[in-house]
Amino acid sequence: MASSTATQQFVPIEHIRDGIITMKGGEIRAILMTNSLNLGLKSEEEQQAVLFQFQSLLNGLEFPVQFFIQSRRLNIKPYMDLLEARQGQVKEDLLKIQIREYMGFIKKFTDETNIMTKHFFIVIPYLNTALQTTPSSSFSFGQTSAKENEELFNASRIQLEQRVASVMAGLARIGLRAQKLGTEETVELFYKLFNPGEQDRSSIPLGQNES
Repeated sequence: MASSTATQQFVPIEHIRDGIITMKGGEIRAILMTNSLNLGLKSEEEQQAVLFQFQSLLNGLEFPVQFFIQSRRLNIKPYMDLLEARQGQVKEDLLKIQIREYMGFIKKFTDETNIMTKHFFIVIPYLNTALQTTPSSSFSFGQTSAKENEELFNASRIQLEQRVASVMAGLARIGLRAQKLGTEETVELFYKLFNPGEQDRSSIPLGQNES
């Protein structure tokens, strides 16, 4: 317990709610996940159009954003588990042999080849200067009540959501699909960032929405 508490002191996150990250300094943030474009497969005119739209997106922003890419070794365990389950379901001996040989090929190939997966994220911040935080409360405005803290959070949340919508619209003009991570997806992302050796957790699927 003491070790866990000591570790948490170095994590600048107060809590995560509805996919919105509350930092210990009072700033809130949202994270977008987006797909990528392969400019090398586009014509020169298309490349120039994409770069122009991206430039317009950056020039049109009135707030800072952070872009980062997460590269991780491909985790084939879920796929291997699926094949193993399939092997147990089939009755034909020949098909079982084929599945077993295919599993051996996949494992050997991934062991010998460093296959990486990449995820692309955009962090969007918002800080309401009227908000102050204390160790006992995520949001505090003098001696504010829980109701007032909730109102302050919702006011900041509206401003953040407007920024999110602006960035998503700009990305759509480039041809990129983006979605705001929900709470579970955000927690999973930070878990992987703070535990780079962990490979067993499932990846974050683009297109999954929080219910």
